[in-house]
Amino acid sequence: MNIVTPKFGVGASALRKEDDALVRGQGRYTDDFNKQDQLYGYVVRSPYAAADFTIASVEEALASDGVHLVMTAADVADLGDIRCHVKVKQPDGTKNETRETPLLCKDRVRFVGDAIAFVVADSIRQAQDAAELIEIDWEDGEAVTDMEAALSEGSPLLWPELGTNRVYAFEQGDKAETDAAFKDAAHIIEVDYTNNRLVANYMEPRGALAEWDSQEESFTLTTGSQGVHHIRNTLARDIFSMETEKIRVISGDVGGGFGTRIHNYREYPLTMEAARRLGRPVKWLSDRSEHFVADAHGRDNLVKAQMAVDEDGRFQALRIDVKANMGAYLNGFGPMVPQFGAMMATGVYDIRIHHLRIEGVYTNTTPVDAYRGAGRPEAALLIERLVDACARQTGIDISDLRRRNFIQPEQFPYVTASGRNYDVGDYEKHLDQALERADAAGFEARADEAKARRKIRGFGTAVYIEACAFAGSEPAHLHLNGDGTLTLHIGTQSNGQGHVTAYSQFIADRIGIDFDKIIVKQGDTNDLDSGGGTGGSRSIPIGGVSVDRAGEMLATQMRKIASDRLEASVDDIELVDGAAKVVGTDQSISYKEIAAAAEDPDQLKAMADIKQDEATYPNGTHICEVEIDPETGKCEVIAYTIVDDFGMVVNPTLLMGQVHGGAVQGIGQCLLEGVIYGEDGQLLTASLMDYTMPRADDMPSFDFTTYNIPSTTNAMGMKGAGEAGTIGACPAALNAVIDALDRAYGIRHIEMPTTPQRIWQTIQQAADA
Repeated sequence: MNIVTPKFGVGASALRKEDDALVRGQGRYTDDFNKQDQLYGYVVRSPYAAADFTIASVEEALASDGVHLVMTAADVADLGDIRCHVKVKQPDGTKNETRETPLLCKDRVRFVGDAIAFVVADSIRQAQDAAELIEIDWEDGEAVTDMEAALSEGSPLLWPELGTNRVYAFEQGDKAETDAAFKDAAHIIEVDYTNNRLVANYMEPRGALAEWDSQEESFTLTTGSQGVHHIRNTLARDIFSMETEKIRVISGDVGGGFGTRIHNYREYPLTMEAARRLGRPVKWLSDRSEHFVADAHGRDNLVKAQMAVDEDGRFQALRIDVKANMGAYLNGFGPMVPQFGAMMATGVYDIRIHHLRIEGVYTNTTPVDAYRGAGRPEAALLIERLVDACARQTGIDISDLRRRNFIQPEQFPYVTASGRNYDVGDYEKHLDQALERADAAGFEARADEAKARRKIRGFGTAVYIEACAFAGSEPAHLHLNGDGTLTLHIGTQSNGQGHVTAYSQFIADRIGIDFDKIIVKQGDTNDLDSGGGTGGSRSIPIGGVSVDRAGEMLATQMRKIASDRLEASVDDIELVDGAAKVVGTDQSISYKEIAAAAEDPDQLKAMADIKQDEATYPNGTHICEVEIDPETGKCEVIAYTIVDDFGMVVNPTLLMGQVHGGAVQGIGQCLLEGVIYGEDGQLLTASLMDYTMPRADDMPSFDFTTYNIPSTTNAMGMKGAGEAGTIGACPAALNAVIDALDRAYGIRHIEMPTTPQRIWQTIQQAADA
């Protein structure tokens, strides 16, 4: 086949096609969609974390200026709840019961921000004013936000009929075998810490615009999402009990997702039901304060982990106990997130014996669900913090201890103790490369120089692995248009990753066409019957393969049409610069002419749906160097080095952006970010004045490179990179902070976020001890 590789094909650092419109202010986010005569909705939320309530009257609110509708629980009683989509198999073989989010609470609220009414008016201000006029009688109850307290005897119960705040118990591994290995161990090393709760804080808060077509008896919902088909399907099946074709969901540009935007939220069906009742479009927009209390949070685990180590520093067995906060209700995939961590518990190490126990816990807090990495960052933090602790206790060099216990290249394919099938890897190679690039040999001199300035330095390493691009497929539909352009329809959803650019590179590789003539469409359920959405770094490794194969198929069909018109052998036709040419001649036919020459419209279409049977396993080494001022506790990231194995790389520039952004999120969790609840369940970090987000001046210039071994489970060797930066960064940063504190003060434990105040207090406590 004669296809000339284009300038911006796979492997090239093509600049993002999306950015021209975005930097010109021509993007279309949810708030940019408006309809004539639209109304505005406002959610009335609970100021209490635990309370019984009665709505005495909504009459005054209904009578206020501009108000068209006030809905309470009774008004939506015929609609379904926001469902949890998973259950956990427990040791006794049963699956946990679920307690799911009502559209509006009937008589009890369970976290600050729980929804109790929905007001619709001509303007958002009028809706807010009317909300103040709703007469609500509150009986404040006792809240519990601490997981250990929630599980203790006599704790207030969120769901009294269950008799406990325990959501589920999950076990993995062989307890007896693990106990025996610990009995014979030369060393037993333990870490005990909190994996702090996070708020996603994507740039664009959620919003929704709902329309009702009374003639067709159908809805149109416009909202930012990570996949319109999942939102449509859950709305149809779980909420409205109607056919999916009666609901159209549209997502335009989306300002960040991070897993938190995968889910259906109560505001979507509320706006839809209001639009149906009023016969007018209804729009709801979240503000930043609502985001803090109403959108699913991430992480929030209490972790105790132990490693059994022999005299030579070999890991013999791993024991883990995790308490996972689920919040007040079970959200979307929330119960499964800790299990995603469990499946990666042994990391990159040859650990054959393990036992793991997870308890899910209800608390009077915002529900918790997937957040960038969904369990795999939790797993990497656990094992990498524990490995560092093992090195400190045994006296073995931190890097040497890792090398002794790495899964070796000759062991692949390697089935882990938790059943994951790692296909390829060479962890020592990227560790050594990262140590060299980070100038590990020169660290002691830099630490001495810092000490002379009355500062302390730390050097932290994390060698991570994750599972992503899980088994499945993503259909790609490609069409040659009459004007010679190409249109791709695919059911993933960009949230800023650069899908349009990456998919265009696959197409340009196969069909030889200018980037500007490739149209990529996502985010409309009317365009495709199904789609898997975006999450788990699946879009490019899964969707990209289908796009590539669809491009190959369409190229073959185009060359056949061209060969007939040009009276040449198909093998002599090359596709380049928007034309089919006969090799070695000046004969050619444009893609527009090919479209016109097709005898059957199906000749201009191609669909590929390539299935992948196993996950891919990106891995790499992160090294963080920090400097701390003991007088203030201020911690500065001085240098940061990353060497990743992502297999085949589609676009180095896009990849760099994903890794940089992910690393900032991981560093942010370690140094800056953390949700704090008061004992009464009030969210104390409920705004950007109280919840610290990482800024550009908090970060160093990243030294990023790759050491790639193509995946054998992905048809094109790709592994995925959307979450990897976050997974490696948090443990690397935390290990660096602990290294600095241990060198100077013998401190080997500090909770996250390691804020200046916490570091200063930890140093003072050590000095007073």
